[in-house]
Amino acid sequence: MSVLFVALPIALILGGGGVLACILCIRGGQYDDLDTPSVRMLIDEEMKRESD
Repeated sequence: MSVLFVALPIALILGGGGVLACILCIRGGQYDDLDTPSVRMLIDEEMKRESD
C-alpha cells in the first residue's frame, strides 16, 4: 500500500508533463503543416528540373 504513495504522484507528474509538452508543441506550431514535409523532397526536385 505504501508503494501507491510513491508511484501515484510520480505517475501524475509524468502524465502532467506529457500533457504540458503536447500543449506547448501545438501552440508552437509543430503540427501546423503535416503534408508538406513528407513531399518536400519531391517538390524540391521538380523545382530544380524546371530551372535547368
